[in-house]
Amino acid sequence: MAASTRAVSSSGLSLPKWQIALAIGAPVALGLGIWYYRSRTNKTQSAEKEDKQIKKNVADAAASVSVPIETQKDAKKVNGIGKINEKESVAPVVEEEEDPFKQAQTYKNKGNKYFKEGKYSDAIKCYQQAIDVCPKDKIQDVSTFHQNRAAAFEQLKNYEAVIRDCTEALKYNGKYVKALHRRAKAYEITKQLEPCLEDITAVCILEAFQNQSSLLMADRVLKELGKEHAKEAMMNRQSVIPSKHFVNTFMCSFAEDPVFNLLKRETQQETDEAKGAFAKALDKLKDKEFDNIIELCTNELDTESSDIAIKRLARLLRGTFLSLLGEHEKALEDLSEVFNDPDADPQVRVNALVKRATLRMQLGSPEESLHDLLMAAELGPENADVFHHRGQVYMLLDQANEAISDFAKAVSLNGDFPIALVQKLYTDYRAAVSMSNAQKVAAALTAFEDAIRRFPSCPECYLLYAQVLSDQQEFQKADEYFMKALDVDPENATAYVHRGLLQLQSAGNVELATKLIEEAIRMDNKCEFAYETLGTIEVQRGNLRRAIELFDQAIPLSKTEAEVSHLFSLKDAALAQLKVALNLGVTLPSPMN
Repeated sequence: MAASTRAVSSSGLSLPKWQIALAIGAPVALGLGIWYYRSRTNKTQSAEKEDKQIKKNVADAAASVSVPIETQKDAKKVNGIGKINEKESVAPVVEEEEDPFKQAQTYKNKGNKYFKEGKYSDAIKCYQQAIDVCPKDKIQDVSTFHQNRAAAFEQLKNYEAVIRDCTEALKYNGKYVKALHRRAKAYEITKQLEPCLEDITAVCILEAFQNQSSLLMADRVLKELGKEHAKEAMMNRQSVIPSKHFVNTFMCSFAEDPVFNLLKRETQQETDEAKGAFAKALDKLKDKEFDNIIELCTNELDTESSDIAIKRLARLLRGTFLSLLGEHEKALEDLSEVFNDPDADPQVRVNALVKRATLRMQLGSPEESLHDLLMAAELGPENADVFHHRGQVYMLLDQANEAISDFAKAVSLNGDFPIALVQKLYTDYRAAVSMSNAQKVAAALTAFEDAIRRFPSCPECYLLYAQVLSDQQEFQKADEYFMKALDVDPENATAYVHRGLLQLQSAGNVELATKLIEEAIRMDNKCEFAYETLGTIEVQRGNLRRAIELFDQAIPLSKTEAEVSHLFSLKDAALAQLKVALNLGVTLPSPMN
C-alpha cells in the first residue's frame, strides 16, 4: 500500500492476464477454425449424401422383388445361393456382406441412441464396436468415435478414461475442439493443471476467443496454477531487499513514523565507536544503505544495557524491514510485540499497528487489516498515518466513500502530508468521473495543480496528476508531468514505466515504450513493475521467450504470495502459448508493430 502510485497506475493494463498472453493467436486461430469447420462439414455432407443414396438403392431393389412366401419355401439351394423354382419368374434374393464403414456408422448411431437414453455403458460398447470395425483411413470418423466414447466415460465420472479417449481422438485430429475441451475439463477435475492449461489455450485459439465459457475456464485455470506455483516458490524464495527508491517511497507514505522522523533531526555529535547499534542503523537508513539494518537492530535488541525505549524503536525498525524483505511471519511477530507493550509510547504502538495492518492487507486479510486500523484510530485519533493508510485499504476494497472520508481526515490532521493530499485528490477525481460530473472533474484537476504548487518537490504529486491527465486523454500534458516528476526525482524508475505505458496508450508506439521501460530497468534493476510491464508488452509482440525471462526476473522481487501468483499466471500463459503453437504447427502473429 505504500507504493500507492503503483497500485493506481498498474491498472492501465486492464486486460485479463490470460487474454493478454493468448490474444496474439486469434488471427491464425480464426483461419484454422474456419478451415476445420469447412473440412468437417464437407466430409459430413458427403457421407450423408452417400448414405442416403445407399438407402435409396436398397429400397429400390426391395420394391422390384416380389417373392410369395410359398415360393420362398420351395426354393432350392444351388452352390449356396438361394434359387427360385424355375417355374416361378422371380428375381433371385442376394445377401451381401455389409460395408465396414457403414457398420461403424450403424454402431455409432446406436451408441448415440443409448447415450441420449442415459445408458452410458451400452453406449461405450457400441462406440468400441464402431472403432473396431471402422477403416483406419476414415480418420475424422475414428476421431469422432473416440470423442463420443469419452463423452460417455465423462458421464460415468471415469476421467482417466476420458483423457485416454480424447488423446486418441486428437491423434487422428489434433485440432478437434470438442476433444481438447473435454480433455481440459478432465485434467482440471483431476488437478492436472499444466496440461489442462495447454488444452484450454488451444481451444481459445481455435475458437478465435469467441466462446465465453472457454475464456472463463482459461482464466480460472491460470489463477489456480499461479497459486500452486506461487506457494512452492514462496517456500523456496530468497529474501531480497527492495530498491532504494521503493524504500524511500514507503518511508514517504508515513508522516508520523517515530523512527523515520528521527532522520529529520540533527544527528548527535558522537564517534562511530560511541554509537549504539540502533544509531548505526539510523545512519544506514539515512544513507540508503539497507542491507545491514536488520542485523544492527538485532544487535541492539541483544544488548542488555540498551535503553528499553531504544529497544522498542529497534524492534519497530526491524519489523518494518522484515516486512519490506518479505519475511512476513517474523515481521508480524516484531510489530505485534511492539503494539502489545502497554508501556510503549502510544505513537510507537500506533505505527506498529498501521504497519501490521498494511502487511495483513498485502497478505489478503482485509478484515484483520481494518480491525488493526480501527484500534489504531482509537489509540491515535490525531495520527494522520492511520487515516491515510486506512483510506488506501478502502480504495483497494472499492469502498470509495469511506476512502474519501479517511483521506480528507488525514489531510485535516496534517496539512503538510503531500501524499495523503494527492491520494485524496485522486479519489475525488475517480468519484467525479463515476458520477459523470464534469464540474467536479474540473475542480479535481484544478486542485491537483494547486497541490503541485504547494509541494513542488513531491514526485507523487506529478505522477498521480499525470495519470489523471492521461485518463482525460491529455497525453502530451501528461507526459510533461511525468517528465517533471523525473526532474524532481531523477532516479524514479516508475516514472519511466508510466511514460512507456503512455506511449502505448496515446500513439501505440511500441518501440519507444519498450525503450523507456528498459531504461527503468537499467536505472533500477529491482523494479518489479518494470519487468512485469515489459514482459506483458513482449507477450503482445509475440516475443514469448523474452516475456518469460522478464517474468522470471520479476517473481523473486515480489513480496507477497498474491503478487507472485499473478506473475506466475502471466508466465504460465506465455509458456502454454509456446507449447500450443508448436503442437498446432502455427506461427503466432503479433498484433503490435
